[in-house]
Amino acid sequence: MRRIAIIFAVIALIGLGLFFFTRPKPIPVVLKEVAAGKVEATLANTRAGTVEACLRTKLSTIVGGRIEYLGVKEGDKVKKGQLLLKLWNDDQQANTALAQAQITLSAKRSEEACIAAANAEKEAKRQSELRARGFVSTSREETARTDAEVRRASCNTAKADIAQAEAKLKSTRVEQGRVSLYAPFAGTVAKIVGELGEYSTPSPPGVPTPPAIDLIDDSCLYVKAPMDEVDAPKIQIGQPVRISLDAQPGKLLPGKVRRVAPYVSALEKQARTVDIEVDFDHPETSGKLLVGYSADVEIILNGRDNVLRIPTAAIQEGSKVLVFNAESGKLDERPIKTGLSNWEYTEALEGLSAGERIVTSLDKEGVKAGAKVTPDEKAQAKAK
Repeated sequence: MRRIAIIFAVIALIGLGLFFFTRPKPIPVVLKEVAAGKVEATLANTRAGTVEACLRTKLSTIVGGRIEYLGVKEGDKVKKGQLLLKLWNDDQQANTALAQAQITLSAKRSEEACIAAANAEKEAKRQSELRARGFVSTSREETARTDAEVRRASCNTAKADIAQAEAKLKSTRVEQGRVSLYAPFAGTVAKIVGELGEYSTPSPPGVPTPPAIDLIDDSCLYVKAPMDEVDAPKIQIGQPVRISLDAQPGKLLPGKVRRVAPYVSALEKQARTVDIEVDFDHPETSGKLLVGYSADVEIILNGRDNVLRIPTAAIQEGSKVLVFNAESGKLDERPIKTGLSNWEYTEALEGLSAGERIVTSLDKEGVKAGAKVTPDEKAQAKAK
């Protein structure tokens, strides 16, 4: 009997040892305490937006030709009306000089013809007075009057020649405008395509050709960003926005929606978007902004302060969360009712109380209702 008792004791010890060493260990999980805070309903862009200039123009000459004058370099500040580039146009300048000479010649001829017309009109008047006294015949009077009318017509024709020459001069000056580029506004030269002496080609219809000069006004900037088409009905002009720039990590800049595109962009059939434009509320305090910076926008639709909130990543399908039961060390599944939500936090209207802890590390294997868990203090400290 003593041997049997010893054998059973040994078997019991072995069983206890196996149970102790093979029992499932608690899963370390990251817990988040349910607490009060601010929750906002927001919308974010689907792809990175871009910082754009309020004024930007890509200039090209109307006709092609060799670059004779290039008065700016990339990065130069220019004034409105400043000559930026001019093509070779000696032929046009020669035509302008010819038109000016024709104006001078026509003016001289007009002066000559009008003087002759004035003298002829005086002679016709004198002949009329002489006929009234019976000193000349009626035919002599008519001849003088006809000559005066002809010379007056010649005077008018000469004046018309002056107007024609002036119109031709204007035409040559218009032609010169086809080979010159002037700054339509004060700004910065972003890019120049072409060098002095090279041939500049305008863009023909249907063939995209780089512009000769890309001019931007970087004194006024805004953000252009694509939003998902399903979010478009929620977006209104004037809504507050938070802007984040890759070039300024950790900094959020306030802004407002200034424009919502009235159409859907379908560049990618599976990602139809609506472009929005956002103004900076305080551009003078936004730091150094460059045209072309990548930017993200977060439109604030609504917000509530001092409400119970939980991490959005902790919510499972069907609006359920896993609550840590401190007494049993296990996870309890609990349905909740949610309110406002964004990618970071969700408002908990019903089902949770302040101080309860829920699991946020749902991607860990074995994390489910009824699982034995233990708080992962290191991971929680790192998350904080």
